[in-house]
Amino acid sequence: MRIVLTAGGSGGHITPLLAVAHELKQLRPDAHIVYIGQKGEPLADIPARHPAVDAVYAVSAGKFRRYHGEGFRQVLDLHTQALNVRDIFRVAAGIWQSFWLLHRLRPDVIFTRGGFVSVPVALAGKVLGVPYITHDSDSTPSLANRVIGRWAALHAVALPAELYPYPAAKTVTVGVPVSGAHINVTPKLQQEYRKALHLDQYRQIVFVTGGGNGAAQLNTVVTKNAHRLLEMYPGLAIVHVAGRALADGANHAYDALDLSAADRRRIIVKDFVADMYRYSGAADVIISRGGATGLAEFAAQGKACVIIPARQLAWQVHHADTLHREGAIIRLTEAESARDHRLAAVVGGLLGDPAKRDGLAARLERFARPDAAHELAVILLEQAGGKAQSTTKA
Repeated sequence: MRIVLTAGGSGGHITPLLAVAHELKQLRPDAHIVYIGQKGEPLADIPARHPAVDAVYAVSAGKFRRYHGEGFRQVLDLHTQALNVRDIFRVAAGIWQSFWLLHRLRPDVIFTRGGFVSVPVALAGKVLGVPYITHDSDSTPSLANRVIGRWAALHAVALPAELYPYPAAKTVTVGVPVSGAHINVTPKLQQEYRKALHLDQYRQIVFVTGGGNGAAQLNTVVTKNAHRLLEMYPGLAIVHVAGRALADGANHAYDALDLSAADRRRIIVKDFVADMYRYSGAADVIISRGGATGLAEFAAQGKACVIIPARQLAWQVHHADTLHREGAIIRLTEAESARDHRLAAVVGGLLGDPAKRDGLAARLERFARPDAAHELAVILLEQAGGKAQSTTKA
């Protein structure tokens, strides 16, 4: 049995696929798992190193650039439109490459998490008669899934099925697949994570992540608030995953602050971490974007989060607003977070109020679907015409 998994562009697309790949191997150790990503994607090494992935390939893909809130101005942006025209040819090349790759691989089923690369892979699968299943983490289907959705065998979704514009008979709610490493973090487990990461000398930890590729706006805002947070809490450490392309800039920005050598050592910048669950699990407060995958992981762990969604990504804004209304996170807009020391005041208020942190964490945890990856693996095996060799979830 051969199963193709495809996604790309961000850790929020790739990590759910790898969680499903792990569950597939638990259920069918003989399954041959193939990952197809986008040529040139910066996180391509992650699936290549994953023990559940047997082979990795890459094809060309293109992006249709449109930005929330920009309106008609986008049409007049000649640079953006030129890139869109260029990427039409990349999509065409990707369909051709995917056709011959899938013709050679002959997979039983394709699973796509969306993203640009899923379009050529799924369309080639349609031509070859290979069934594919889509997944949407947000309440609004991605553009890629809207393009390929009409021919999908099934739509797996994170939220109630009636929120999506798919046929009800072909839509199933499973949640967002996360790694089994993301479990509820007790105080004891939190200390174990801190010890493993050599962070146990700190009384409190704020963890910052903009995702696998980082987020420039988030990095800038956190940097501007770091001095105030360190002053408020002398036993605090800030662990900041800034992104591979942005980590040097974040380090330089922290170096430019008026910090003592001792305080500067309390800011730890990472470009990327493979064991994200340990860092988020070790934290008292998490500052992040509004990506559905990250929020699902933090929900599984039961963590207090301050979320700053990217204003141009409507799905992030909507997702964060929904959880904010439920009292499950604190949501700041980019404009709010940029006000002088606003972020420090919000995060500092959480650090000083354990009951408030616990309340946020408990309400976010209600949204957790820890069995999502397992459910998706079972669905994929059924679609592929195979059965699990073990029905026990790892």
